[in-house]
Amino acid sequence: MAVLEKAKRGGAFKTENTVKKWENFLSNDQFQMQTMIWPGLILCFIFCYIPMYGIIIAFKNYTVLSSVSSAEWVGLRYFREFFNDPALANVLRNTLALNGLALVFSFPAPILLALFINEIKNIKFKKTIQTISYLPHFLSWVIFGGIVLEMLMPNGVVSAVFCKLGIIAEPVNFMAKGEYFYAIYTIISVIKSVGFGSILYVAAITGIDQELYEAATVDGCGRFQKMWYITVPCISGTIVIMLIFQISSILNTGYEQIILLQNSLNLAFSETLDTYVYKIGIAQSRYSYAAAVGLLKSIMSVMLMLIANQTSKKALGRGLF
Repeated sequence: MAVLEKAKRGGAFKTENTVKKWENFLSNDQFQMQTMIWPGLILCFIFCYIPMYGIIIAFKNYTVLSSVSSAEWVGLRYFREFFNDPALANVLRNTLALNGLALVFSFPAPILLALFINEIKNIKFKKTIQTISYLPHFLSWVIFGGIVLEMLMPNGVVSAVFCKLGIIAEPVNFMAKGEYFYAIYTIISVIKSVGFGSILYVAAITGIDQELYEAATVDGCGRFQKMWYITVPCISGTIVIMLIFQISSILNTGYEQIILLQNSLNLAFSETLDTYVYKIGIAQSRYSYAAAVGLLKSIMSVMLMLIANQTSKKALGRGLF
């Protein structure tokens, strides 16, 4: 009997300890803060993961008149159609070219802007520069693209300025020249995204210990030396993460900005994977074809992210995960 009572007391003691542990866990400030992310996780699961069931239509002959389950199974037919499409080479060339230019120009532009903003000592001038650089981001591509099209018309401000400077002899419709499309798209992408993209790097720079700069000043370092030897190394982790994301999205150009600038005269240089899939898959109601291409793009993006992450870890000793 004594042994049984002892065992019962021991069990009760363990139960009481467990209850206390749970009470401490639930009252913990960190736990309460983490619960704030639960609604976001639930919404992400509902709207991002549950709809992934629809990937199955890439392997079926799906139409809006049939359900996903009743649609005919066709296997890899739409994948073969995509790889055998005569337009694939041109579309892939434009996609890689535009994203390659973005990697060379659009990616470092926010970093450079953040570095120079950090060097501005006049607070009012600094805020003015930041506000001006942020504004294009808050304009929709419809408005921003319309402004660009007006500026690049034969009677637009760009032709007028170039004529005055003697760069061109007569007004030019730049959007009718396909060979100019890559440069135009890259320039306006930089203008629209550079300010907002610099916010992350400016935030990273503000977290740098100011004693490092003071020590560098004592050692006689100038502004550019401080940038190169202190600021850039301290934000290199953020730069690497953003670079990995940029590489993983090298097949994604988006379609809204391209569609707005696209016309029949520059189509050979402006047709990308996203616009092509929109026209062939969505506009023509070939949803299975669009799903197949989207699935391929997603697989390639994951592979590129893994390769970029592994390369970064080997070369720089740090990566996304």
